[in-house]
Amino acid sequence: MAYQDILYTKEDGIATITINRPEVLNAFRPLTVEEMIHAFQDAWADRQIGVVVLTGAGDKAFCVGGDQKARLSTGAAGGYGGRSRSEIGLDVEDLHAVIRGIPKPVIAAVNGYAIGGGHVLHVLCDLSIASDRAVFGQVGPKVGSVDPGFGTAYLARVVGEKKAREMWYLCRRYTAEEAERMGLVNKVVPHDELYAEVRRWCEEILDKSPTALKLAKYSFNADSDNIEGISRLGMSALALYYGTEEAQEGNQAFVEKRPVNFRRFRRWTG
Repeated sequence: MAYQDILYTKEDGIATITINRPEVLNAFRPLTVEEMIHAFQDAWADRQIGVVVLTGAGDKAFCVGGDQKARLSTGAAGGYGGRSRSEIGLDVEDLHAVIRGIPKPVIAAVNGYAIGGGHVLHVLCDLSIASDRAVFGQVGPKVGSVDPGFGTAYLARVVGEKKAREMWYLCRRYTAEEAERMGLVNKVVPHDELYAEVRRWCEEILDKSPTALKLAKYSFNADSDNIEGISRLGMSALALYYGTEEAQEGNQAFVEKRPVNFRRFRRWTG
C-alpha cells in the first residue's frame, strides 16, 4: 500500500508508524485512520517485528485527533463521510481494536500535543514515553464530540474515575510532568532525547520472550475487553449526535475560530 498520510518503517525488529500531517498538527482524517490500520496489520503479520512505535511528524504534535475541517467538509450529517464501516465515517473503532489486538507491545512516542482523539490513541498504547514539551488533554465537549468508549472508560482505568471525568468535563491541558504524576505516561524525557529513549525501551522489549509478551498483553486486555462493546454502542450514538445542530455548532465554531455557544442548547437536556 502506498501511504499518503503516514510514514511506515521497519528496522531491527521495530516498526514505526508516524502520522505525517504536521500542517494540521497530525490530525487524522478517514484516509489516515485507514493507513494506520493497514500498517498495524502489517506489523502484526511480520514475524520479525517485536515492537511497534506510534508517533507524529514534526516537533509540535503527536496527534490532535479528528480533523475538524474534514468533518465539516463532508456534509455527511456532521460526520467524516469517509469510506468506512463506522457510522461516523471514520474507522477509529477498528484502529483502537488493532492497537489493543496486535500481540506485540505498542509504544507511543509523544513528541508534542496529544489532544482529543490523539490523546485516546496514546492512552490505548501499551506504554507512553513523552517529551518534556508534550501536552495532554481531551477536547470533545468543546467541539461537539466525545469518545464514548475507550476514550472515557479505559482512561478511567488508567488515571482513575475522578481525574478522567475532570479531563473530559473541563477539557483542560496537562503538562508532561502532570501526566507522569497521574500515571498517564511511563516516563518524561528531554525533547531531544525522546526517540533515543524510545529506542532503548524497544531494545529491552526485543530481548524478551515474544510469546510471554503476547500472553501478558492479552491478559491485561481481558480485564477491559468489555469496553469494546460499549464503544460500538457509543459510536452509534455519536453518529446520531453528529447530525444535530448542537454538535455542528461546536464543529463550526472551531473551524470559524469563534466562541462556541452551547448554552442555548441547555434546555434540550436533562
